[in-house]
Amino acid sequence: MHLNEDAKAVLNSLREGFTIIDTEGRIIFGNDAYHRFLCLEIGRDIGPIEGVLLRDLRPGARLPDVLEAGVPIMHITRQEIEDFYFVNMYPIFQNGVLTGGISIVTFLEHAYQAKEELEAMEQRNKQVLHRINKVNGAKYTFRDIVAVSPASRNIKQFAEKISNTDATILLQSESGTGKELYAQSIHNQSHRRNSIFVAINCANFSPTILESELFGYVEGAFTGAKKGGKIGLFEAAAGGTIFLDEISEMDIGLQSKLLRVLQERTIRPVGSVKEISIDVRIITACNANLLDYIEEGKFRKDLYYRLNTFPIQIPPLRERLEDIPVLTHQILEEFSRKLRRPIKITKEAIKILQMHDWPGNIRELRNVLEFCSYLTTSGIIEPDSLPSNIDDDLIPRNLTLQQRTLAFQKSEIEKLLKKNGTTLEGKKRTAKQLGISLASLYSKLNSEI
Repeated sequence: MHLNEDAKAVLNSLREGFTIIDTEGRIIFGNDAYHRFLCLEIGRDIGPIEGVLLRDLRPGARLPDVLEAGVPIMHITRQEIEDFYFVNMYPIFQNGVLTGGISIVTFLEHAYQAKEELEAMEQRNKQVLHRINKVNGAKYTFRDIVAVSPASRNIKQFAEKISNTDATILLQSESGTGKELYAQSIHNQSHRRNSIFVAINCANFSPTILESELFGYVEGAFTGAKKGGKIGLFEAAAGGTIFLDEISEMDIGLQSKLLRVLQERTIRPVGSVKEISIDVRIITACNANLLDYIEEGKFRKDLYYRLNTFPIQIPPLRERLEDIPVLTHQILEEFSRKLRRPIKITKEAIKILQMHDWPGNIRELRNVLEFCSYLTTSGIIEPDSLPSNIDDDLIPRNLTLQQRTLAFQKSEIEKLLKKNGTTLEGKKRTAKQLGISLASLYSKLNSEI
């Protein structure tokens, strides 16, 4: 075995002590740090050590034992000089043949220094995460939640009440009702408000990617894994809150790992054999019926009961009609700032909004108001400014198909007459735009539904 000058220069630059022996136990190379270590241990300058039997210098050396056994000896701790140190020893094989051994001495002073550097780096990482969290994290509070209707008020009060606990929460509601708004508000009301808030949509990732995102992974865990591994969101959110949206879409195998997190408060990164303790609050949300998912075998019953300790059922917009005027004005204030011009809405238009079913809930209301804000030239949203599908809801639902058709035709005629006027000329213009005769227009207007 032979080390060239480049290899020796590299090893001499390290503060750990390196020594390499051949199969007879003779020292092939000892770097400068190891030479200083031997001189301190022996108490004098011993000169060159290459070619000397290791046990002639250190009778208790165990590196020759590694050659006999052919296996490493790890983490041997000693205090044979002024400082503590620990040693790792390994056999060296070339093409399957044992050719020597190597020992690495790490001094406790250096180990503490490395630990302090790692802790300082961890602190800097936390500070960076906190700064990121202030910009991209939980910005909403309960003050941002509109709750005028009794149903809304009850849910909001309940959510505020359990915010200061560390209980796991399940937010259940239709899409677009503001589940993340509630999750952020709960975080900002809790004792974790100054820590990280992390949100992830479970439906956006494949099972393997979601696992690595949540739990992290160690170096070499899989092909393409980053050097040094990657911290997971559970660990990154230490001391804070993690929000798992659309939990119903999490893979059934990954659900068992989440259940263990809830029970043991530990995680195991992908590819690791070590458990990591975590301190994080978990808030989950879904718009699916989890009981149906359990019946279909797509969701674990034991996980459901773990998550369902404090369920919050956010009512859909059609069940909180009193909230619509306040929500509407709040949203329009936002669009007024965005468009740099005031946007108002009439009481008549709000009444029409309150008659719509809102299958897309607040998200749909926001989209409708944005559509109207951009198109209105006067800055006032009136009934005829609303999309036609909103007006459709004005037609009673207990009518026959023929009656509903007549009602729709009458509604469209009346809408155009508002624009064209109810004079004879206005009616003629309306009939022409609709492609019908004036007599047909009168017939439809006067028809009984």
